[in-house]
Amino acid sequence: MLRIPSLVTVAILALGALPALGAEPIRIVTAENFYGDLVRQIGGTHVEVTSILANPDEDPHLFESSPSTARMLADAQIVIYNGAGYDPWMDRLLGASTSQSRTALIAADLTGHKDGDNPHIWYDPATFPTVAKSLAAELARRDPADAAEFTSNLDSFNAAFAKVRADIDAIRAAHLGTPVTATEPVFAYMAAAMGLKMVNEGFQFAMMNETEPSASDVAAFETSLKDGTVKILFYNSQVTDDTTARLLGIAKAANVPVVGVTETEPVGETIESWFGQQVAAVRAALAGQP
Repeated sequence: MLRIPSLVTVAILALGALPALGAEPIRIVTAENFYGDLVRQIGGTHVEVTSILANPDEDPHLFESSPSTARMLADAQIVIYNGAGYDPWMDRLLGASTSQSRTALIAADLTGHKDGDNPHIWYDPATFPTVAKSLAAELARRDPADAAEFTSNLDSFNAAFAKVRADIDAIRAAHLGTPVTATEPVFAYMAAAMGLKMVNEGFQFAMMNETEPSASDVAAFETSLKDGTVKILFYNSQVTDDTTARLLGIAKAANVPVVGVTETEPVGETIESWFGQQVAAVRAALAGQP
């Protein structure tokens, strides 16, 4: 579950051209490991990246910053994080360690999201290409000698990600308006891109914000599973509790397909393969659905 406090937007802190760093890689810290993967794909051998949230077996919402995290950020030349209240500890850490030469790229700011929005914006298919474009431009600014490579890497990423988007569009064409639900709104942006109709949103946001869902929301959620109104139950496989377990049990008894999604990129995957597997799971769950 995620509490969404107010967000103090951290703007880009460095302006103007910087000299090329030669053989020294550009030091980058990302809050979430999927942005770290994006850095590796765009920056290649010219970057050194560390991701703070990298363990897919841990609940990202339970993360607590430490002195080692602060030291990593103090040495970073570029910092990338989600924003929109998802990782508010980044604002505090950056505020405590200011630097005129550090650039902060905030996905929420780049994509027009704000505090109070659903913060799981990486599941919006437009987010990674948008962040990748800004990252490639910032890398080229810092290392003009390798700008052509960054552009080439950006083109390669966009081409690979376009295949995922084509699969998303295919689901939309075949299943537009199909009702689905979720224990939390983690996958909401992706479900919307697929043209699926997300129901029980009040329940989902209550769970995300660690507030008690209303009795009517709980009853409506359970009914939508029992009577087969919804065709998929999405759940956050990194956050398991008694409520989630009960809903999974109801879905299983009602033969409603269940699709688990994660808030960090699994070990050994790329953004493209991670998304591709989840899109394939949705397609399999919808197979045979009207």
